[in-house]
Amino acid sequence: MANMSMTKVPMPEQAPDIRNKNFDEVALGYTEEMAKEEATRCLQCKNPLCMQGCPVNVPIPGFIEKVAEGDFEAAYEIITSENALPAICGRVCPQENQCEGKCVRGIKGEPVSIGRLERFVADYHMAHAPKTEVKIEKNGIKVAVVGSGPSGITCAGELAKKGYDVTVFEALHKAGGVLSYGIPEFRLPKDLVAKEIENVTKLGVEIETNVVVGRSITIDELMEDGYKAVFVGSGAGLPRFLGIPGENLLGVYSANEFLTRVNLMKGYQFPKAPTPVKVGKKVAVVGAGNVAMDAARTAKRLGAEEVYIVYRRGEDEVPARAEEVHHAKEEGVIFKLLNNPVAIHGEDGWVKSMEIVKQELGEPDASGRRRPVPVEGSNYELDVDTVVIAIGQSPNPLIRQTTPGLDTQKWGGIIVEEDTMKTSKEGVYAGGDTVTGAATVILAMGAGKKAAAAIDASLSK
Repeated sequence: MANMSMTKVPMPEQAPDIRNKNFDEVALGYTEEMAKEEATRCLQCKNPLCMQGCPVNVPIPGFIEKVAEGDFEAAYEIITSENALPAICGRVCPQENQCEGKCVRGIKGEPVSIGRLERFVADYHMAHAPKTEVKIEKNGIKVAVVGSGPSGITCAGELAKKGYDVTVFEALHKAGGVLSYGIPEFRLPKDLVAKEIENVTKLGVEIETNVVVGRSITIDELMEDGYKAVFVGSGAGLPRFLGIPGENLLGVYSANEFLTRVNLMKGYQFPKAPTPVKVGKKVAVVGAGNVAMDAARTAKRLGAEEVYIVYRRGEDEVPARAEEVHHAKEEGVIFKLLNNPVAIHGEDGWVKSMEIVKQELGEPDASGRRRPVPVEGSNYELDVDTVVIAIGQSPNPLIRQTTPGLDTQKWGGIIVEEDTMKTSKEGVYAGGDTVTGAATVILAMGAGKKAAAAIDASLSK
């Protein structure tokens, strides 16, 4: 019989005044009993709308049914039939806008906690399942993947299952892309990322790090080396800036640099070890997306006494997940909404303050959000000694500059056919943030799956 509780089983968490001083994971996960209780809230709809909201087509009712029965390994097999990174997706996917956003239980109450259940199943498998060897018959066809982020690693795994010899070329010294360098330890532990990537390498995928495609080797050279297809999943790692005076002062970071230093240089071990990131007592993070929340909450953990989110629009326009905003506020991050920086002032080359103009909301702009309008004479100075710019990222121009015949958007995104992820260059496919601009992990994974299917259809003729 279905559990008709109107609310989700709560997820245990670290207390805010404790977690904002450490990098341990905030959410502690369900117990077996919690997971089974939450799973019984699923109505097992004949027409499961939740699946329509999943970019990788996970059979959601099927895995939840197995959780309710206590057969967690069967649930894992069902999830991983479509999703190779369930522990990651269970933590960082915006389920509220995707699968859970379609759940009929959400009409009169809270939807089934699909993300928490997916996380539980993946964590249970990691903790209890014996190690197994995977044997796949190879077809001898080589495919190259550029980038080991969510789109690249998904494409690689899907092709490896079909017998292709897949090599992933990663620019950094550690695989995982944004999963490794962009998402903080307290939201996505790095050992967990490593384990899920290891599951893909068990399929026979080779990962070569420290290879910058476009510098170390070009896409044309990969094709000359015998790769029959190339998938570009190089992400959107080029930060955008405000274009205001003072952005070249010491103490100003892009969010990309700030989070990469913390993640790849193990700043998350602070205070047990010195941090490789200089953070002052007062930090301003410009922007209000998920990356801005990550940067603000990270600054707090690195010892900042006051951390501000400075955003030119209002509460209703904040693009970050509600859960991330809630956690940031609980941890003491101060939100200065309807505020827009116009200059950063310094002393002896270092940030000293930020000049801000208050805003009011006017008519909607092209994005559908109300346009911020400056309030005349409202300028004021906010004393800060560190500024993090988190207003978005775009694809690195290296790929398009070194790949003749590859059509791109004016802003740098690679142009693809929607159904196949084919680019204008024969044999080259692309997906994820390098096509869409900065988006979500699960959408990038969906693009990787779609490209893998198209590559297989083309090469297996």
